[in-house]
Amino acid sequence: MDIPILYEDPSLLVINKPPGIVVNRALSVKGETVQDWVEKTYSIFIGDRAGIVHRIDKETSGILVIAKTPAAFVELQRQFKERSIKKTYLAIVHGKLVPDTGEINAPVDRLPWNRERFGIVPGGKESLTKYKVLGPVASNVEEPLTYVELTPQSGRTHQIRVHMKYINHPILGDYLYAGRKTARADRLWAPRVMLHAWKLTCTHPENGEVIAFEAPIPDDMSEIIHGHA
Repeated sequence: MDIPILYEDPSLLVINKPPGIVVNRALSVKGETVQDWVEKTYSIFIGDRAGIVHRIDKETSGILVIAKTPAAFVELQRQFKERSIKKTYLAIVHGKLVPDTGEINAPVDRLPWNRERFGIVPGGKESLTKYKVLGPVASNVEEPLTYVELTPQSGRTHQIRVHMKYINHPILGDYLYAGRKTARADRLWAPRVMLHAWKLTCTHPENGEVIAFEAPIPDDMSEIIHGHA
């Protein structure tokens, strides 16, 4: 498994996860996971997930933080829980997103009638996502697409995907939330959910310094953004 490393020191490993790789092992998961790779390559067996502090979806690419020591694992988990870690994503979404900046404030939780999916649920967990339009996408489809920067202020599962669907700008290729017909058409030329965990800022778990990481935009997204898909 070829996984690019963005940063490494004795207590911390930061990778750029390629799309299509599951982060954690599960009974339903086939094939090698990031967890398998970490255990095999680094012999990290912290907690029940090899020091992996957070998760991103299988089809989402980008930054993933892994603790190499138990102390770093506990400290980074604390930072995520207290929302002091700042994450920025890039996405390609359906439609022309206006205005150019805004925020989506709607509670996200599991759908009572489908526990595998999330949605806007009254009484759900408070969730806020800020966005900034980066520009239109020169795609080969008639419908306009928008290239957008997204900054979740809370860390709910599928938050960004659910919020973009909620404002009628689902992420390109989103098989769960774009709608069956839209997703089927997307998948004819867009190979995955076009979402990338781009930047992350946290406090180093050992020395307390603020550190920032950036994962290069993957080729499949870049090609669509620049009109080569």
